[in-house]
Amino acid sequence: MSFRTNLFEASEERSIKQRKGPFAVLEYAKDVSVAPEDAQLAYFSSEMNVRKRQLIAEIRDKDGVFVQAGEMQMMIGDVEATTGVKGAGDLFRKLVSSVVTSESVVKPHYIGDGVLVLEPTYKHILLEDLKDWPDGMVIEDGMFLACEDGTDISVTGRKTVSSMILGGEGLFNCTLTGDGLVALESPVPREELIEIELEEDTVKIDGNMAIAWSPELRFTVDKSMGTLIGSAVSGEGFVNVYEGTGKILMAPVRNNKRIKSPETKQK
Repeated sequence: MSFRTNLFEASEERSIKQRKGPFAVLEYAKDVSVAPEDAQLAYFSSEMNVRKRQLIAEIRDKDGVFVQAGEMQMMIGDVEATTGVKGAGDLFRKLVSSVVTSESVVKPHYIGDGVLVLEPTYKHILLEDLKDWPDGMVIEDGMFLACEDGTDISVTGRKTVSSMILGGEGLFNCTLTGDGLVALESPVPREELIEIELEEDTVKIDGNMAIAWSPELRFTVDKSMGTLIGSAVSGEGFVNVYEGTGKILMAPVRNNKRIKSPETKQK
């Protein structure tokens, strides 16, 4: 490579917060390019960890990466994009997948020798190793950002009527299997996620707080108590049930309607 860049150099404004495999997460500590009237909002956003983040991929030789369509910001060095489609059959499968999920039909495949920088996002970027997910991982729609070669992207549908109608997770979800690392856009930071590993056991969650789970887990929706009357009396209603052996990533504080906003005390 014959180029030089200060992308990976730490400064007061930005720094690399995480590295794993070819991926690095660049985080901006504060936004210094704002208009005066927006300075107050930018300051408090930074204090509350509402910050811009960018995913960087270092591409070497034959090791390419797949990226969500429209996310590329710049390519440095000898990097080129291909469609990532392996024929008519693969294109048809991707077309079907795009119809039932919010994922794009074609995810560009970047190869070569250089650096790929994606568009900034205010979401949190998770770097997950599929080796830690032996059977793969099912993710919520819109979370996929990038992955290494060797990762298969498919669609998993609901297997029970209850999960289709009452689960709140959609009828279909993106499933990632194979080897390598995947980069996901998460609504909450990694430190707020609760990780649950099951071995022929059960977890019941009041709402769609699971953002990723093993495809081998049986996902159903059931009454929180043994009867409809009991559920009605308890006020809990229905719960999402995950049974079997596998792993779940849960965001317990995201969009939780049961949490009341702090009330200002009146003098």
